[in-house]
Amino acid sequence: MEKIQKTREKLLQSVRSLSNEQLNAVPEEGKWSIAQVLEHLYLMEMNTVDGILETLSKDEYNPTEEKPLYHILDRTVKRVAPDDLTPSEKFQTLEELIQKLEKSREALLQSIEGVSEEDLEQKSFIHRRYGLLSIRQWVSLIGYHEERHLQQIEEIKGTLLKKVN
Repeated sequence: MEKIQKTREKLLQSVRSLSNEQLNAVPEEGKWSIAQVLEHLYLMEMNTVDGILETLSKDEYNPTEEKPLYHILDRTVKRVAPDDLTPSEKFQTLEELIQKLEKSREALLQSIEGVSEEDLEQKSFIHRRYGLLSIRQWVSLIGYHEERHLQQIEEIKGTLLKKVN
């Protein structure tokens, strides 16, 4: 949990000084704005919370092997977000986006609060790319996923700065 908290802090630090216009500026045709990246992170975390809660509500144990989640950091491999994790194109303020991210993080923390180590390791649900992931791996994935998109946000900021200069 400490790793995903630190990644979230870095993410928020990266965007706090941006104006709402900068957040919503599309760097180029077909690319997401920083606001859209942040909304995508919110959607992914809430989707994960739903999966965790559903999995914990069942009496099924389906242990799985550890997956190499760090591969998600390789941004040379492009991914397309599924429809349910694709952000809207509507204008959003930094305050709205931070509230969403706080809401999803609080929901995540509540979903695993008091959950036994056994359940975190032995209860699993499907990820579109990796197959079965334990709840613990899902939580780790959130951190890797945010790291990947933090890199993307830094690239977008660089692109926007070049456009200004």
